[in-house]
Amino acid sequence: QVQLVESGGGLVPPGGSLRLSCLASGFTVDEYAIGWFRQAPGKEREGVSCISSSDGNTYSADSVKGRFTISRDGAKNTVYLQMNSLKPEDTAVYYCAAVRPICRAGWDFYDYWGQGTQVTVSS
Repeated sequence: QVQLVESGGGLVPPGGSLRLSCLASGFTVDEYAIGWFRQAPGKEREGVSCISSSDGNTYSADSVKGRFTISRDGAKNTVYLQMNSLKPEDTAVYYCAAVRPICRAGWDFYDYWGQGTQVTVSS
């Protein structure tokens, strides 16, 4: 059974850091592109970052470039999203999702989703 489980969310002050984890089961993260998405209340779901399966290329939204880093640990079957210099506008529920084999721009291309983890940036 394919499953994605996010963890690592929480409350952090502006300028702080968090590392989100996406643990996969039922498949290996090396075989799928794994993307991180977020959705704030009243807003559409948006892509944050993605790492492709074959070449490991990464992609990030302009709003997070230079602040967020996506990485993959095949031994732990986990994809991480390191988030630094967090801003209040980063507040959202963050989801990881999987698609085969390369990153896709639209969230509706993704086959498997986690349940989400809340990130709140506030003083």
